[in-house]
Amino acid sequence: MQAEFRAPKRRARVYEEYEAPLPVNQSPGERRDLRAEILNQHVIVCHPEDINRIYSQGYFGKGVLSRARPDHSISDQWEQHEGVMLPLISQARYDELLQWAGFTLSAQGLDKDSVSQTLERLSQQVEMEAVRGKIGGEENGQREEDEKEEEPETDAGAGPHAKRSLMEGEEPETDAGAGPHAKRSLMEGEDEPKSRGSCRMEHQHLSPEHDTGSDSDSGSDPDSLVPGPGFVLVVSDSEECKGVRTVRRSPLSLTEYLQLSLEEAFFLVYSLGCLSVYLHQEPLSILQLWRKFRSMRPDFVSSFAAYQHFRSKGWIPKLGGGAKYGVDLMLYRKGPPFYHASYSVVIERVDDEFRGHGLRQFSWRSLAALSRITANVSKELMFCYIIYPADLSEAELDSPVCLSRLKVQEVIVNRWVSSRERAEQDDI
Repeated sequence: MQAEFRAPKRRARVYEEYEAPLPVNQSPGERRDLRAEILNQHVIVCHPEDINRIYSQGYFGKGVLSRARPDHSISDQWEQHEGVMLPLISQARYDELLQWAGFTLSAQGLDKDSVSQTLERLSQQVEMEAVRGKIGGEENGQREEDEKEEEPETDAGAGPHAKRSLMEGEEPETDAGAGPHAKRSLMEGEDEPKSRGSCRMEHQHLSPEHDTGSDSDSGSDPDSLVPGPGFVLVVSDSEECKGVRTVRRSPLSLTEYLQLSLEEAFFLVYSLGCLSVYLHQEPLSILQLWRKFRSMRPDFVSSFAAYQHFRSKGWIPKLGGGAKYGVDLMLYRKGPPFYHASYSVVIERVDDEFRGHGLRQFSWRSLAALSRITANVSKELMFCYIIYPADLSEAELDSPVCLSRLKVQEVIVNRWVSSRERAEQDDI
């Protein structure tokens, strides 16, 4: 008997609109693969356009600096200052950033005097003429780059799609879809064209001249107000100058990336065919990626089978959020911004006779404790059994083709309350 899904609890405040989930609806001429890289045993997406598309159309991954949506910046408050939008931070927060910058400089081998001089130079007040000059210089440089990109050398018979491919450093695409042919070429190990440069994992780095301004202007008119690059508006908290605002250079650049779980990354590559994962600047085929993820996680096959199963049913599985509840993943309807998680899911590998080979062994006491925790947070506990056939060999598990032989069985565990049972019997 299949598990009966109940209506989830809707969030009281919803601040965003629901978009169509992946695969991204693109016209044949505009289709391109999104890009991610394996860095330090994690799958990271660095390109801002790819980050927005992957997260907003399916809620895959989380920000490396944020709890969920990758929108973390140096400050959540922005203020107009003489026609320029600048992030607003307190003096204490700015001193903390300076301290972090000092630690970073010391780790790079600089002596104390050099660190002190650099921090003193960074913390000096900046005139607005310098800020506007920085903005104007960037706009002129960007305009020159755009003009260079407008007329790439192409063949006489090449159309606009070929021009776009050359602009992005790709070969002109001939296949519009991400169908079985594209999937087969990845399985055979063929290289995919590189669409964008690689990303460097630098969450916090010194940037006295680096631009850290966000593209967001808090709802202001972008034609009249532009964000200041690499500058912050510091509010003094001293008694003499309380509330006085001064413009300073930002000591650190906080770069937000999107971190995908192994299951999310492989689902985007294998099931949707819209992501390319790179390792050491080389794209990995589906077979190479499968083996890489299996070497990183011994339970990856079972975990991905469960993830793909719930995705196919229209649920949004999140694997990172289940750790605080003692489970493997949480199930959301539509996405975390709209509903609270409905189910806490434990993934178990079993054979045809439901004999377990899981990484954890439940006793009646531990199972009762897990069930009580799940009920206290208004969720239901679900066991997702991944059934392996007896004749499935280890060689077959070395390829994602083995997924077609696995079966999935859902079981919901409810805590029996005797008083509630008696009340129901009395009503009858």
